[in-house]
Amino acid sequence: MKIHEYQAKELLKACGVPVLAGRVAYTPDEAKEAATALGGNIWVVKAQIHAGGRGKGGGIKLAKSVDEVASYAKNMLGMHLVTPQTGPQGQEVRRLYIEQGCALEKELYFSLLVDRATSRVSAIASSCGGMDIEEVAATMPDKIMTVEIDPALGLMPYQARNIAFGLGLAGKAALRAATLFEGCYRAFMAHDASLVEINPVAVTSNGDVYALDAKVTFEENALFRHEYLEELRDITEEDPTEREASKHSLSYIKLDGNIGCLVNGAGLAMATMDVIKLYGGEPANFLDVGGGAPRERVTTAFKLILADKNVEGILVNIFGGIMRCDIIAEGIVAAARDVGMTVPLVVRLEGTNVDLGKKILAESGLAIIPANDLGDAAARIVKAVKEAA
Repeated sequence: MKIHEYQAKELLKACGVPVLAGRVAYTPDEAKEAATALGGNIWVVKAQIHAGGRGKGGGIKLAKSVDEVASYAKNMLGMHLVTPQTGPQGQEVRRLYIEQGCALEKELYFSLLVDRATSRVSAIASSCGGMDIEEVAATMPDKIMTVEIDPALGLMPYQARNIAFGLGLAGKAALRAATLFEGCYRAFMAHDASLVEINPVAVTSNGDVYALDAKVTFEENALFRHEYLEELRDITEEDPTEREASKHSLSYIKLDGNIGCLVNGAGLAMATMDVIKLYGGEPANFLDVGGGAPRERVTTAFKLILADKNVEGILVNIFGGIMRCDIIAEGIVAAARDVGMTVPLVVRLEGTNVDLGKKILAESGLAIIPANDLGDAAARIVKAVKEAA
């Protein structure tokens, strides 16, 4: 689950991370009032969307008067901000964050994430703040520091100081930076985060250090432990189909292709998408119905796929272990009849009650194309979609 920058900063501030004063605004008048209340003679007007690269799309502006703050706010609110992470459709800006400005001397990068290779939290830092970390990794890998954190000890003070020294900081700035790093780790652990990213970490000429931007993502499987985080959820930033899928315990992510996928198991779903591409097709979604989904959930999953107007064919790939093939078959038949199937449908079933599942499909009277294995299924659905075009 993602949250906005201003929300992330509130959580980080409570854990000791230094941030600049700021206020959220929903109208140009509120933006002007926020700047007046914050005081000073320079402010930053920031569009609040769940995507990075806002500055590249015109979503971050430096204002030198309260009237300029209001002017930028008027232009930003309601615009569809396009960044490298939003896609060409962009995301509508519904709220802004008005923040005090500061005189920067250095911009650094710092993040905490779960390292799947080590099954530990790792701290990533770089002296190249303000840049995409992927670009830094590709062009200047020597500029990236990685520190593995022992889960029993947490981020130790000496590790935080070593990161600061490695970034070229000394004296007051190094101590302030170490405080920021430790605060980020406290927030990461306290809220079951999967990512805390500060880009940039701002270092001023007098040695102060601030989190100038903040991105925090939470592990959704742990949200039951943090009910208060649900209050931070902005459903207008989420894909409506993905939001509906989550209500039914379905793992769904919309993609740009035209072949819908319904699979049980995340690994099998990834493999299915790979094989579709291998045979010249493009998957329209990732959809995992889970290991023991009831018929109703399967029916809902099928309807979600068909609700995507880009879907020109569907591939169902089920390996029945906990999930029985006859349950899947009943769900497919029920959903296809409810929505009125108009696109090619290829089904590959294997595992528990496979013969019964195939019988249900064969006797349904629907135009279902059976497949023997995953490769056969991918080849058949790609061919069927091309022939139907």
